[in-house]
Amino acid sequence: MTEDADDRKAQSDEARSAFTPPQGVPQSQGPESESQITSEFALPEGLTALPAADTERSAFTPPATYDARSAPPAFTPAQGIPMVRLTKNSPWQDRMRAMIRLPVAERPAPDLAQKSDDSSPAVPRVLDLTLRIGELLLAGGEGAEDVEAAMFAVCRSYGLDRCEPNVTFTLLSISYQPSLVDDPLTASRTVRRRGTDYTRLAAVFQLVDDLSSDDAEVSLEEAYRRLAEIRRNRHPFDTWALTLAAGLLAGGASMLVGGGLVVFVAAALGAILGDRMAWVFAGRGLPEFYQFAVAAMPPAAIGIALQLAHVEVRASAVITGGLFALLPGRALVAGVQDGLTGYYITAAARLLEVMYLFVGIVVGVLVMLYVGVQLGAQLQPREALLSVERPPLQIVAAMALTLAFAVLLQQERSTVLLVTLNGGVAWTVYGAMHFAGDISPVASTAVAAGLVGLFGQLLSRIQFASALPYVTAAIGPLLPGSATYYGLLGIVQGDVSTGLSSLSTAIALAMAIAIGVNLGGETARLFLRVPGGPEAATRRAAKRTRGF
Repeated sequence: MTEDADDRKAQSDEARSAFTPPQGVPQSQGPESESQITSEFALPEGLTALPAADTERSAFTPPATYDARSAPPAFTPAQGIPMVRLTKNSPWQDRMRAMIRLPVAERPAPDLAQKSDDSSPAVPRVLDLTLRIGELLLAGGEGAEDVEAAMFAVCRSYGLDRCEPNVTFTLLSISYQPSLVDDPLTASRTVRRRGTDYTRLAAVFQLVDDLSSDDAEVSLEEAYRRLAEIRRNRHPFDTWALTLAAGLLAGGASMLVGGGLVVFVAAALGAILGDRMAWVFAGRGLPEFYQFAVAAMPPAAIGIALQLAHVEVRASAVITGGLFALLPGRALVAGVQDGLTGYYITAAARLLEVMYLFVGIVVGVLVMLYVGVQLGAQLQPREALLSVERPPLQIVAAMALTLAFAVLLQQERSTVLLVTLNGGVAWTVYGAMHFAGDISPVASTAVAAGLVGLFGQLLSRIQFASALPYVTAAIGPLLPGSATYYGLLGIVQGDVSTGLSSLSTAIALAMAIAIGVNLGGETARLFLRVPGGPEAATRRAAKRTRGF
């Protein structure tokens, strides 16, 4: 008995836990069943559990302390979120501008699932096609907003509505996320080389329009084939045609500022020599800065040579004509447009490019003016600012300048006549306001550029194409060539304050051109209806108050 009692006692001590209350201490009531499992989330004794709901609760169920009378303002307004309706017959540019500024949750689902016979779109290939199309548009000088709209249109036409395109100065990227629980797929492409070919730009716009249309069935393979044909297409004008166009542009510009036949020939010859020298430098791989500096030297040298030879001509008109052929008006308009539409990084990069090109022109002209002053050339700064009123001849010269500019931009032959007429209208408005109405040149330039942008936007809406071919060449007669030359000559002759003042005027005129063109285009979108549609798709602007 003693050994059995000792064994039971040892087993009891071994089985006893450190948490077992000693003898004499009352033990708490254990669970009714050992199989019942408790967790750390179980309510302790003394607390009353909330009444269970009849339905299953979720993460979106309001807590028990929620009171509707003291609830915070609801995210969704009482009238609901307005539905975005896209006009079928409106240009894809307007429809996609309305989409790219909408949050993903508020974008309407695409009506057309895809443009191919496959059961699902090949997402990587669609993104690659989108980036290649965006690359051609950005390399051709299109604005960042229009490039994003085109990229979104391509993705949406193949059923990829949850995509986010992003455009900077040289980088294109796009991200697609099928749903909130799927991993996003991102692709990017860098624009290595940029060139001006508005015929190629128009072909890309036509491809995007066909992809966005419900009437045309364009598969991925067909889109790739057409894109390859666009890349392989030759320019409509060869190199020598561009060189002759540069001469015609400079000659027409010299006629605008009071030159005669001799000045026309001299300015054209200087521009042709400068263009050929720039081609040689480009073939050697030198940057554009040096190309512009070299191209600006021959017109200035010829103008100084005429002055040294005591030829009774306006040497300033020869130099001014050469400047007209080089001023980067296209890049300036694109940069200001990107800034006004909220693409500040791209705008800053484009404007920095304009500044470098302008400095290159300044360096080339300053070198030749300094040489001319050292050789004893009697250059008169005030001569560049003399107003010469010859309305019929100047209108013809402005139209010739615009025509040459259109050839330099490699435009389609069908658009050359329209943009030439647009340039003639621009100079007529400027001359009527500045010469006849005695209005400041900055205000006159802004109004004329606004009409250029308005007419260009109208023509692009009728043709369902880009507005650049109808706008860029038409602003050629408005470029500030005379003010630029006057400022550079003042700096060379030691009158720095007057030179800087004139250069500031040239910058103001350039900004007036860019803002006027953009404002004219926005006016067309704001007040005019789209042909074929009851209402145009609206574009949401950034809502800001005093910069906040």
